[in-house]
Amino acid sequence: MDVTAKSLDYTVVIPAHNEAENLPALLSDLHRIMERLSDRYEIIVVDDGSSDETPLVLNELQLSIPQLVNLRLARNYGQSAAFDAGFRAAHGRVIITLDADGQNPPQEILKLIPLLDRFDMVCGWRQNRQDYLSRRYASKFANTFRRWILQDGIHDSGCSLKVFRSEVVERFPLFNGMHRFFPALALLRGYSVGEVRIDHAPRERGRSHYGIRNRVWGPFCDLWMVYWMQRRQRIWKIAEIPVERPYALRTRRVDWPESVDISRTPARLRLPR
Repeated sequence: MDVTAKSLDYTVVIPAHNEAENLPALLSDLHRIMERLSDRYEIIVVDDGSSDETPLVLNELQLSIPQLVNLRLARNYGQSAAFDAGFRAAHGRVIITLDADGQNPPQEILKLIPLLDRFDMVCGWRQNRQDYLSRRYASKFANTFRRWILQDGIHDSGCSLKVFRSEVVERFPLFNGMHRFFPALALLRGYSVGEVRIDHAPRERGRSHYGIRNRVWGPFCDLWMVYWMQRRQRIWKIAEIPVERPYALRTRRVDWPESVDISRTPARLRLPR
C-alpha cells in the first residue's frame, strides 16, 4: 500500500465470517453514512472463508453499492489476517475498520473522523454494551489487564470501530491476534492515539464466532509478545543530517522525527461524550 498513491479519501475494511444475515442492513447504513463524508471512498468486505451465503450476498449487494469490494480469502485465516488483507488492498488516505455483526452502528463513524485533525488513530470506546454478561466481564478484565501491562491508556482495545491515517496501518506487524493491539502497536511506532465514547447495539442476527478461548488464552499470550516488543524497542535521535545526502535520501522523501520515545509517555487523550 503506497501512501503517496492514494486515490480515495476513505477505505472501510470489514472482516466477515458467516455474516450473510447481517451484511445487507449494515452495508446499506454504511453506504448512506459514507455518502455524507465523501463521494471518493470504497468499502472492502474481506470474506474470511465463510461457509454460509456471504459470497452470494456480497455479489448481490455490489449491484446496488458500486463502492463495495468483495475480497474473499482462500480459507478462514482469522480476523487479524482479514484486516491485514483489507489494509493491503486499500486505496483510501483514511482507513476505517468495522465489524460485520452490526453492533457498531455506522453513524458512530462520524464521531471519530473529526479527531483525525489531532490524532493519527482514533478508537471507539463502547458504552452500555449490548452483550451477554459473561462477554462483558471477560472484555472488562482483558482490557483492564492489557492497559495495566502495556500502559496504552485505551479503555476498549477490542472495539473494532477505529479510524487511522493510512500510513499507520502500514507499520503493523502481522501476527495472529494483531487486531486486539492496534492502539499499542500504533503507539509503539510513535503515532498518536485518541479515544471517544460510542454507542453499542445488540446483535440482531447470527451469533458470535468467538468463544472463551479466543477471548482469554490467545489474547493473554499475544499480550506478552506485544509487551516484549515494547521492552525491546530502541529509541534513537537525530544529531545531524548531512548536507550532502546519500542517493537514497535525495530521491525519496524521508520524514525525520527529532526523537521517538513512546514507551514512557504514550500520546493519547480520553474524550468526554
